[in-house]
Amino acid sequence: MTPPSLPEPIFATAAEEALLANTPTAVPQTEHPAYRLAFQDADFLLREDLRPVRFQLELMKSELVLAEAGIDSTFVFYGSARIPAPDAVPALVAAATTPQQRAVADRLAAKAHYYDVARDLARTVSSHSDGGKRIFTVCSGGGPSIMEAANRGAWDAGMPSVGLNIILPHEQLPNPYVTPGLSMQFHYFALRKMHFLMRAKAVAVFPGGFGTFDELFELLTLVQTGKVAPLPILIYGRAFWTKVVNFEALADEGVIAHSDLDLLHFVETADEGWSIVRAHYGL
Repeated sequence: MTPPSLPEPIFATAAEEALLANTPTAVPQTEHPAYRLAFQDADFLLREDLRPVRFQLELMKSELVLAEAGIDSTFVFYGSARIPAPDAVPALVAAATTPQQRAVADRLAAKAHYYDVARDLARTVSSHSDGGKRIFTVCSGGGPSIMEAANRGAWDAGMPSVGLNIILPHEQLPNPYVTPGLSMQFHYFALRKMHFLMRAKAVAVFPGGFGTFDELFELLTLVQTGKVAPLPILIYGRAFWTKVVNFEALADEGVIAHSDLDLLHFVETADEGWSIVRAHYGL
């Protein structure tokens, strides 16, 4: 028996109502801001009182975009926005005019190979599928350097990738390798970090600064406390990370358990990282 069809909606859509609202008869009442539809009133939406609503909107918009694009699982890349691509090293070094600047430029140049490592890893994970279904969609912060390398690796493989940009005082444009329909912009760091991890099946962390530390240690805290299921956390650059963070000392001091160190996998190459992810998921 054929089920009865549902009746057409009896209310006009929000888009239809908004169109009517945008063409009112000009009288003092309709020209006052109080008359605007609430969801079209930017001044209203940007009020301090509306922050909880903006939180919800920022969470929901990206969730809908990713869900409608069929992005079920991601391979997240964290890392510095300052490490140069190998072909940018000569210009970086040439721009250094003092011994201190030259020393910093040399140290950044020494990390330039991680651009290629991130690109290779992203190309590899993007190319992997299970029965024709994409398993890992590359997701980065959408900016330059390591983030660009990640999106570029997916682009090399002809696969889509996600870029989660954040509004910063200094303009940050999405790198050109992010899939346009998967390029999103955030105001709230907290919600951006949620979207990094809501679909994450593996995370690769390259040398970086405060932002990378923030993302890495929040992830470690979530896994350590059981808020997030264990997943491969690949730490690229043992020499860098053990120089800037004494993980062993944290355990020796008793503020973390020695078993917590097992959450970290120190690796150097794309193949090493991919082998750990494959073993974790039995691929």
